[in-house]
Amino acid sequence: MDSIIKGIEKITPFFERLSRNKYMVAIKDGFMETMPIVIFSSIFLLVAYIPNIFGFYWSKEMEAILTKPYALSMGLLGLVMSITTAKHFTSGLNREMPIDNQINATSVMFASLVSFMFLSVDQIEGGLSNGFLGSTGLIAAFISTFVVGNIYKVCIKNNLTIKMPKEVPPNISQAFKDIIPFGICLVIFWLFDMLVRNLTGSNLAQAIIILIQPLFSAADSWLGLAIIYGAMAFFWFIGIHGPSIVNPAINAIAFINLANNTALFQAGQHATNIVTPNTGEFIATLGGTGATFVVPFMFMWLSKSKQNKAVGRAAVVPTSFGVNEPILFGGPLVLNPMFMIPFIFAPIVNVWIFKFFVEVLGMNSMIAQMPWTTPGPIGAFISTGFAPLSIVMMAIILVVDTIIYFPFFKAYDAQILKQEQEEEALLREAGVESEAELDAANRAEEERLIEEGKQADKETTVLVLCAGGGTSGLLANALNEGAAESGVKLRAAAGSYGSHHDILPKYDVVVLAPQVGSFYEDIKQDTDRIGNQLIKTAGKEYIALTRDPQGAVKFILEKTKNK
Repeated sequence: MDSIIKGIEKITPFFERLSRNKYMVAIKDGFMETMPIVIFSSIFLLVAYIPNIFGFYWSKEMEAILTKPYALSMGLLGLVMSITTAKHFTSGLNREMPIDNQINATSVMFASLVSFMFLSVDQIEGGLSNGFLGSTGLIAAFISTFVVGNIYKVCIKNNLTIKMPKEVPPNISQAFKDIIPFGICLVIFWLFDMLVRNLTGSNLAQAIIILIQPLFSAADSWLGLAIIYGAMAFFWFIGIHGPSIVNPAINAIAFINLANNTALFQAGQHATNIVTPNTGEFIATLGGTGATFVVPFMFMWLSKSKQNKAVGRAAVVPTSFGVNEPILFGGPLVLNPMFMIPFIFAPIVNVWIFKFFVEVLGMNSMIAQMPWTTPGPIGAFISTGFAPLSIVMMAIILVVDTIIYFPFFKAYDAQILKQEQEEEALLREAGVESEAELDAANRAEEERLIEEGKQADKETTVLVLCAGGGTSGLLANALNEGAAESGVKLRAAAGSYGSHHDILPKYDVVVLAPQVGSFYEDIKQDTDRIGNQLIKTAGKEYIALTRDPQGAVKFILEKTKNK
């Protein structure tokens, strides 16, 4: 098993580069910004159609009122994604551009939006069609975004712009600078749109859906589900944030499936599409990638090792809400040969159980989108339209996950218990005094650093970044608690990587949680330009800091004392 891990470590740099690919990062970050739209719209959908299960039906007029927020939010998802993806894609491109010759993100967003409209809209009597402005237009949105962004890059990099005299105000000069790349984008997409319509008889968004229809069946197959969710777990196991690699590749299919399920549910039919966003969050990655929902409970209740009991107690609450980094790095589970098999196998089994319940037992698949931090069993119940069978399914999944993890957990716990016993024996031989002296020295250094922090001229502001904003909150809360207890002038906030660009200049220090450590080189370019300090953390180190407020403050003070 160790040789397998060593082999995996050799190919890890390749996957790290893949996870930092600017196209995939732009899609991931673009989706992150649309989450309020997706979740908010689902609330109205549930209010409109869940009563049908109990035999109550709204009037057609009331149904139209209740579904209007859904139509005007989720129904515009593709359009919104053409804007948010363009924003983040431009940020990635600007890292490759000279600091004095940056691409105007606002102009790229406008050009991407207009280009998307060429690819997704038909002119009809009285206005424009909107059938492909929602999730069915997502792929067209990505195409418009990436083509537009690269056109702008070529134009700006090669100074193919209108240059105004230096006396002209910068805002006016920028507007003229963007005219040529904006115009090139519109002409290209105008001509491309005419070509596509002549060849296919439809807009590009519609043609793409027809073309890739076989992919939907492939993704929902037994093998397809195993590849998707097995790969997600595999990447996380080797220390790379798996959803960052897999989700951008399947998000378009997942959201189209969700829209199709919703339409089937509205029509009173069986919603059968398996791959949706909440399928991953509440089924395959129940409790976080690796299907770790049951693992902290096992550590907390069944461990003989003191260390594992402590890890379980610290991880059980965040993991219940889908934030499983405390168990991933505190266990650890990632890059731990003992947990490789259950970590990859459990998510596959979970989604296969879900597929069985949908296709064989007739349970509805996911028809609404709930926040990823909803505890998995509750989230699955709501997302399936309060399907009674989902309660049975989740109970079975929890039992199966426990069975899968249990033998590996027992072997690991025995290993850690033996280590603890050996360490205790060594301490007894060395004498308690030596450990006490070391603790005293550490306390003296900590007190000195905290005293310096109290006397600082200004408050130090810290931004902690993780993949989804959950893990970063653990450390930010610990820092604020430690600062309040010790009187150090320090304030921390949590954020998610991808939505940090606008707030980065407001902070003195940026701390990267372990799961976004592979983005260090990218964000280093931003922090170097702005002038704030960037700190990268390791797995166990990060989790230890979240449990030790005073130690977390000391950690920041040590890292910044020479700055």
